[in-house]
Amino acid sequence: MKIGLVGYPGSGKSTVFGALTGLAVETGYGASKENVGVVKVPDPRVDALAKLYAPKKTTYAEITFSDLGAGHGEGIDRKALNAMRGVDALCQVLRAFPDDSGEPGEPLRELTGLEMETILADLEVVEQRVARLRKDRSNPRELALLERIQASLEEEQPARRLELSAEERRMLSGYSLLTQKPLLLVLNVAEDAVASPPPAELAEAAGARGLGLIVLSAAVEMDIAQMEDADQLEFVESLGLGEPARNRFIRAAFELIDLVSMLTAGPDECRAWPIPRGTPSPKAAGKIHSDIERGFIRAEVTRWEDLVELGSEAACKEAGKLRVEGRDYVVQDGDVVHFRFNV
Repeated sequence: MKIGLVGYPGSGKSTVFGALTGLAVETGYGASKENVGVVKVPDPRVDALAKLYAPKKTTYAEITFSDLGAGHGEGIDRKALNAMRGVDALCQVLRAFPDDSGEPGEPLRELTGLEMETILADLEVVEQRVARLRKDRSNPRELALLERIQASLEEEQPARRLELSAEERRMLSGYSLLTQKPLLLVLNVAEDAVASPPPAELAEAAGARGLGLIVLSAAVEMDIAQMEDADQLEFVESLGLGEPARNRFIRAAFELIDLVSMLTAGPDECRAWPIPRGTPSPKAAGKIHSDIERGFIRAEVTRWEDLVELGSEAACKEAGKLRVEGRDYVVQDGDVVHFRFNV
């Protein structure tokens, strides 16, 4: 799963990247290189299971963050817009701190500015495809869908705000529309504002668009990310925060793509497996290995809370907390699953 960080020059995007990944990166207007970093998704459920089983290996879900670049001047350059099409979700960094000249940030203007740029970029793609389909009439269903998307974009409405069926989403998947991708906003504030709520106007705009909004001070968080764990906690508490903002951000980004965590647990490994929400058990089994999906017989499911409380699968079974589920069962977030299969 790959999330692209984007923002206007001076928004602190590369600093946010450093805060999320703990990597030291080039920052400032000259930082045009695309940085890539992989981070583990904090998960207290995995921690609890690992404490119970003391496994040889503990594996968390992971997110790949890509600092996509921004170009120069007032807009997002074409290279960055094209790079945005290759990620699963987008995170826009909004500047809410004074720049070197003392000018305050204008996060709402940056939000609406990027929204319009992505709408125009998508409209260019859709118009070209609609023109071809109108000419050859090869796929009337695709044409009808794209004409609907085109009308929405011409009304300055992102494609993500349309209600689409699963089939319509599949039809659009090859276009990688920017305005269809999930979007999370990061308000990058000065250190003294890190515990304050976002401006009401911005929160209202994010809510109206159905977008997530996280507040952090990237410069501070990048320093925190490079500290030892014990030092991190002490410094975070001194700022009046419960945990590093990067933890909240990573969880929000994970949820942004509408993933859930299926868990497996035992003496060899305790692991979180990210799967799309609504995944039936055979498909979830295929996440572990294709042979398990192909030879699926049943899924033995325990809730992680019950397993931790009772101490073993045997105790859960005796207490009636272990369920046997078939092919139609949809795996839920926090299910600890043991698959039975035969190939």
